[in-house]
Amino acid sequence: MDDTDRQLIALLRDNARESVVSLARKLRVARATVQNRIARLEREATIVGYTMRLRPDAEAHRIRAIMSIEVDGPHGDAVRRLLRGHPNVVTLHSTNGRWDLVAELRADSLEVFDLVLSAIRKIEGISSTETSILLSTHKL
Repeated sequence: MDDTDRQLIALLRDNARESVVSLARKLRVARATVQNRIARLEREATIVGYTMRLRPDAEAHRIRAIMSIEVDGPHGDAVRRLLRGHPNVVTLHSTNGRWDLVAELRADSLEVFDLVLSAIRKIEGISSTETSILLSTHKL
């Protein structure tokens, strides 16, 4: 991967729907070059998909939070499997340091959020959690 590939990826991260012509203009390369590079990056599985982002206030789930999770060693796989299947866990990340996992949670109300927290804390193998409700978003 060279600098042009990295610049192309940065532009696609910002707007995956940007036209090839516009990308070519910004990169100062031919349209075919952009098409070929995108095709190669997809073929090599550097680009594995495209997605969309919504404004946080446009989503049905109004309560958003980050939960840091400490897992007992032998239960890691089972805990990750249960959290990946949980409908209120939007993202799940492995981390280093004090916490083993960080999960983004979403719920429609504080009452539902309270139930979600209780259910997650009861999962066998979770020894400790710390949760912070997200109040506002400054960058997507």
